[in-house]
Amino acid sequence: MTDVADQLPGDLASAHAMILAERAARREAQALAARAQALNSHSDVLIARLRLEIEKLKREIHGSRSERKARLLQQMELQLEELEADASQDELAAELTARSSTVRAFERKRPSRKPFPDHLPRERVVIAAPRNCPCCGSGRLAKLGEDITETLEVIPRQWKVIQTVREKFTCRECEKISQPPASFHVTPRGFAGPNLLAMVLFEKFAQHQPLNRQSERYAREGVDLSLSTLADQVGACAVALKPVHALIEAHVLAADRLHADDTTVPILAKGKTDTGRIWTYVRDDRPFGGQSPPAALYYASRDRRQEHPSVI
Repeated sequence: MTDVADQLPGDLASAHAMILAERAARREAQALAARAQALNSHSDVLIARLRLEIEKLKREIHGSRSERKARLLQQMELQLEELEADASQDELAAELTARSSTVRAFERKRPSRKPFPDHLPRERVVIAAPRNCPCCGSGRLAKLGEDITETLEVIPRQWKVIQTVREKFTCRECEKISQPPASFHVTPRGFAGPNLLAMVLFEKFAQHQPLNRQSERYAREGVDLSLSTLADQVGACAVALKPVHALIEAHVLAADRLHADDTTVPILAKGKTDTGRIWTYVRDDRPFGGQSPPAALYYASRDRRQEHPSVI
């Protein structure tokens, strides 16, 4: 107890200085720990990205198209996504901690970001320039140039109801009632507009979003579209698009040269998953000097029996 008492300061100023020194040392240690954590996270991200690139190159070189390898790549991409998020969080934490100490903040090396596409509209927001010089107060300012910082933004999806009004008129002479004809609907008794139908079909077939998940997402946005309602619209759209499919079918099958392929796809069944097939027929006469536009025709089947390609 005597040795400890001898090390303590004897006056208030010395005690205050010791407290400040210990506080600075603690902040220094916290900044070093945060920087080390950010460095480790960056290393984990780099290792995960390199492993993913190696697996993708192996798949391209050896031509492996197995479902197991595809799931492995998807899992590695998900792990890389989580590591990237953790690395960004650790980097920001290290930067905030380094502000109160002399430790240099850690800056993670990121892949060079591509410029935003030219087709996106630009909204120019000009920050008001000072009317007087902040140094001498003079009002004789002349523009030298400008610095532009681009920020990518998105307009959230908006729902609206379009009311199509058909006014009724009566003739004072013959007392007949007239009214403009009803507007065209994509589906019978259609309450869904063409943009909504296109979005539902794109989400289902291109983004692989089942209708039940779409229904839940729409409900969170305040629009009640049940699973059965969406399924009815998908079926009605399939019927409406049948003439377009028939035209594509006639165009593709009329080619002198036809390229065919089949790809396995999982298909839901009762209590299990069947291995179905996507039959693809491609017409492309461009390498042979043809002028007809290229096109692809798709068929789906639950098995690989010969009767499916024999229909062609």
